[in-house]
Amino acid sequence: MRFSTVIFALAASVNARNVFRPGQSLVARNELDVPGQNPLKFCDANRDDDLISIEEVVLTPNPPEAGTTLVIEATGTVKETILDGAYVNLEVKYGYIRLIRTQADLCKEIKNVDLDCPIEKGKISVIKTVDLPKEIPPGKYTVNADVYTKDDEHITCLTATVTFGAKALGDAFDFDL
Repeated sequence: MRFSTVIFALAASVNARNVFRPGQSLVARNELDVPGQNPLKFCDANRDDDLISIEEVVLTPNPPEAGTTLVIEATGTVKETILDGAYVNLEVKYGYIRLIRTQADLCKEIKNVDLDCPIEKGKISVIKTVDLPKEIPPGKYTVNADVYTKDDEHITCLTATVTFGAKALGDAFDFDL
């Protein structure tokens, strides 16, 4: 599966409940950091059996901000063609409160990033924009996306956290009297 598919499945599935952490370094700092300018992390250090190899993810702006357009650029290599039936176990938390825990059809979700199944073996590059609403409540959001083929082969697992500040809420009430 394409690494960008996972990134964009996250963006499409979560959209307004973004998954990124402000203030994170622009360069990968350890083996769990996804390469590039982003706050994404791999769930596990052992990714040898993953069906995608993520080469780089760049978010602009990094960190994402409420009320802006987030541009996601991702590149990677699909090691084996991904067929219909692939799925994402997705969990989104607001602080300690679970907002979403679901299993989503990967092939349905990747249409939101202009991709279709089957996802062919080979190099892939994707660019996607997501409009983040100004009304994102302030707080810490965490997303975990664990992705599998229809035969339960592991594709990849990514996690990320973002904290939206009071400014995100304050801007939602910006009006003239």
